[in-house]
Amino acid sequence: MLDGNTTCPKNIPNKAGVGYKPQHLNSILNNPTAIGWLEIHAENYMGDGGRPIAQLKRLAEQFPISCHGVGLSIGAEGHLDIDHLNRLKKLENWLKPALFSEHLAWSTHDGFFLNDLLPAPYTQQTADTVVAHINQVQDVVGRQMLLENPSTYVMFTESDRSEIEFLRDVAKRTGCGLLLDVNNVFVSATNHGYSPTEYIDAFPLELVGEIHLGGHEIDADDYGDDLLIDSHSRAVVDPVWALFDYTLQKSGPLPTLIEWDNDIPEWEVLASEAVLADAILAKAGAKAAV
Repeated sequence: MLDGNTTCPKNIPNKAGVGYKPQHLNSILNNPTAIGWLEIHAENYMGDGGRPIAQLKRLAEQFPISCHGVGLSIGAEGHLDIDHLNRLKKLENWLKPALFSEHLAWSTHDGFFLNDLLPAPYTQQTADTVVAHINQVQDVVGRQMLLENPSTYVMFTESDRSEIEFLRDVAKRTGCGLLLDVNNVFVSATNHGYSPTEYIDAFPLELVGEIHLGGHEIDADDYGDDLLIDSHSRAVVDPVWALFDYTLQKSGPLPTLIEWDNDIPEWEVLASEAVLADAILAKAGAKAAV
C-alpha cells in the first residue's frame, strides 16, 4: 500500500517540462538538469504499487510534477465516476503534485468509456454541468484544478457563446484555473477559419497556470481544405512556436509542457523540443524584467 506522505510538493518553475514516458527514465535520471519538470497522466498511476508507482516515486523526489487527467469526463452529462474520482484523490494525496489539470471534454456515456476527448456545445446547460463537476472534483481532491481548452473539429449550432466566454464563466464560478494549450488554439483556429492571435488576445491569460505545446497531423476535410488533428505525435511546428512566443509576450513566462504521446521519439529529440521552449521562455522573461 502507498504511504500518505511520499513527497512534498515542489513548485513548478517557469521553464519547459515534458510528459514522462517510462522508456525515457534512465535518460532523465542521468541528466536531470535537462528539463525543469515532468507531467504524468493520472490514469497511469492509480494503482497501489508496481513498477509505475516505484518510478514515479523516484522521479517525484527530484522533479516537480504536474498531474494531468484524461478520464474524468468533465463535460459529460450525468454524474462523475466516484470510484475514478476517489482513485484520483488517493494519487494526489501521496504524490502532492504542484499542478493538477483536466480537459474541457467528455468521454463517457451511459457507463461506457469512449477512447477520445469529445467536444460539447457552449451553452448555459453545458456550463452548469461543467461547473458542478469541477466544484465536485475540487471539493473531493481538495485543490484547484486547471481546465484545458480543447482542440475542435466541429462547431455546434446550439452554442450561444464563444469558447473563451465559456471558459471565463466556468473559471469565475468555480475558482478553477486554466491550462492554455497553444497547439489546440492553432488547430481549432485553422479548422474553423479564425485568427489564433485574436483568440490569444481575448484569452484570460491571468488565469493560466500552465501551457501545453504539441504536434499535430494535417488531413483534409470533404472540401479539400486542411483539417488539423491534435495527435501529439510529432514535433511542434513553426507557426505554433510563433504563437507560443506571441502568447508569452503578453503573459510573461509560464510553466510550459512539451506533449508527445504517440510515435514517441528518442529522448534527445524530446529534450531538444524543451530546449527550444526554454529559449522562448527566457526571451519572454528578459522582456518582463526590463
